[in-house]
Amino acid sequence: MSLVNKKAKFDYEIIESYEAGIILTGSEVKSIRGGSVNFAGSRVVFVDGKVKLLGLNINKYKYDSSENYEPSKVRGLLLKKSEIIEIQTKSKASGLTLVPVKLYNKGSLIKLQIALVRGKKKFEKRAEIKKRDTDRGLARRLKK
Repeated sequence: MSLVNKKAKFDYEIIESYEAGIILTGSEVKSIRGGSVNFAGSRVVFVDGKVKLLGLNINKYKYDSSENYEPSKVRGLLLKKSEIIEIQTKSKASGLTLVPVKLYNKGSLIKLQIALVRGKKKFEKRAEIKKRDTDRGLARRLKK
């Protein structure tokens, strides 16, 4: 099971990525394994020396009976202290942002791949779309 934030690769230039654990409840784990996750508007921030994930929308598990479930609550991320310090210094010094890129299983655990990114400008996005279209056209011509 692997859920990818496709918008992150289009909107940002990925500089460096890290693997982090994520604090979840049992019903959230089952919901993620079912694939009901939305990455839209999610980001990673530092709060009091801890790493938090904001805006990741995990839909309620359909067989969960709890009534007060909040799909886009703030979730804690688990990283080594040295990694937290390294990421924090890099993001402050270079003006980079942290975004979630991928949510996946590693054994029985659910991991989140986060990345230090730089936002792409509009002309960079257009150039990428143009390159993709020309490559697709070449592939079609070679296929015939």
